[in-house]
Amino acid sequence: MKSTFGRTLTTVAVTLMAALVLIGVSFRMLVSNYLKDTAVEGLKADGQVIVELLQAACSGNTAPGRDFGIALSVAASVTDVDAVICDQTGRLLLCAKSPLGCEHQGMVVSGDFLEQVFRTGCTANTGVIEGLYSDVRYVVALPVTDSDTGGRLGIVIVSTPTASTAAVLHRLSEIFAFVSILVVLAASVLMIFFIRQQSAPLRDMARAARAFGHGELTARVNTDGDGTQEVEELALAFNNMAASLQKSEYKRQEFVANVSHELKTPMTTISGYVDGILDGTIPPEKTGHYLRIVSEETKRLNRLVRSMLDISRLQDQGGIPREQMTRFDVEETVGQVLITFEQKITGKALEVQVDMPEHPVFVLAHPDYITQVIYNLVDNAVKFSPEGGVLTLTVREGGGKAYVSVSNDGETIPPEELPLVFDRFHKTDKSRSKNRDSWGLGLYIVKTIVDSHGENISVTSREGKTTFTFTLPRANDYLDGSK
Repeated sequence: MKSTFGRTLTTVAVTLMAALVLIGVSFRMLVSNYLKDTAVEGLKADGQVIVELLQAACSGNTAPGRDFGIALSVAASVTDVDAVICDQTGRLLLCAKSPLGCEHQGMVVSGDFLEQVFRTGCTANTGVIEGLYSDVRYVVALPVTDSDTGGRLGIVIVSTPTASTAAVLHRLSEIFAFVSILVVLAASVLMIFFIRQQSAPLRDMARAARAFGHGELTARVNTDGDGTQEVEELALAFNNMAASLQKSEYKRQEFVANVSHELKTPMTTISGYVDGILDGTIPPEKTGHYLRIVSEETKRLNRLVRSMLDISRLQDQGGIPREQMTRFDVEETVGQVLITFEQKITGKALEVQVDMPEHPVFVLAHPDYITQVIYNLVDNAVKFSPEGGVLTLTVREGGGKAYVSVSNDGETIPPEELPLVFDRFHKTDKSRSKNRDSWGLGLYIVKTIVDSHGENISVTSREGKTTFTFTLPRANDYLDGSK
């Protein structure tokens, strides 16, 4: 499997090389066309000069003499071109390189080519002139006409080898290839440095992920700000995810430990009493008493499991859907819950104080869940109220909210304990010793339900009085469309 580093470096190198090759080919074609056009234009200019000399030498229907041949040779030497002159029939008369005569004299140019020259006024080609030159040349042919009568006198063929142009192109190609190699090498070195620097956070994340997967929950990615914005965002997202997973794992471990601790005592009690009945350790006349204890412990376990299922269901929902909320009178709900505790309140001789508006206070919530919230708060208050203490229930309105409070007399909760009272399985030593029916889930369920409604709950405890207050949205505010 290729690494990101290798893939990126290969892609950049191939792309850069392809771009350089494309630029090189385009540049070579451009230079080649330029040199060809320059050479042809130069040949046309030189040829035109020779045509003018020839027309002057042939004035009065006289054939060009020896002096013209020498002048032609000098002109060809100065301009560095080869020139030959043919008569109107295409027969070669004079060669600039050998003005006194050469082996090519007497050669005849193709009639078609001759007609093309006279018809077009000028022809330019690239190729080999058979019989004259063996190398590839730029060739320009110009017609020679009588300046007075306009009659055909012949043609002038000027040419120059393409070897010089090819040499220039070859040299340019060598230089371009050398520069391209240097550019690719320099770019590769820079890309290696850049990619390694940019991929370092990714490798750190991979190492952190492997460590996290092997149980090292404190593994994090370093975010020092040296990486790109995208990599920094990815690293922050990874760290946030790791922190969330770490927190969830700690909660899971704590939950398992707490459940194991809470289940151990009733299960041990049930097992011990049942084994005692089975092996005869407990006498028959006491069997009924201990079976009742076993029954109570079983009911306690059932309530524990039911509470945990309620919590799980609420958390899975991620909040109470709007369609499950209804409009109801919270004062009526408080009164109904209070009636269910009549026996316990009487048994502890508690003084009940109720402070609620004389008119109904309608709220928009899930009535069953809110009933459970009030029940758990009242149950908690009754448990921790001393004999003859005061139990207070208050409902008030304000700011589009209904505020429900449950207060009780008793020992003040230490300030350091207040932030923990809503934690799962949290109980003070006092509650553990005096209340076997409580697992510390009641207040956790209360907060879970209130949070599922998108509302708040708070607790205060000072001077021997503890008060829990939670909010609910007033239904009339929703009906009026003001919220």
